[in-house]
Amino acid sequence: MSKKLSAGAVPASFEEAMAELEQLVARMEAGELPLEASVAAYKRGSELVKYCAGQLEKVESQVKVLEGDMLKPFQTDGEADE
Repeated sequence: MSKKLSAGAVPASFEEAMAELEQLVARMEAGELPLEASVAAYKRGSELVKYCAGQLEKVESQVKVLEGDMLKPFQTDGEADE
């Protein structure tokens, strides 16, 4: 099932945007697209990345509000306080 590039269409969800982005990347990496379609796919991919980043920022803001002062930065094993 091949989807057409839906340039300018706002994704219904973060997950839909990620799925479309993954499909675009796979098609571009496989060399399936002619030059003009590759440019259109790159442009659409940029739109999807911006959309996803915006959605992640919204969720991060909501989590900060919900957690208040309890929210602490993520630490890896090597970054533990000494």
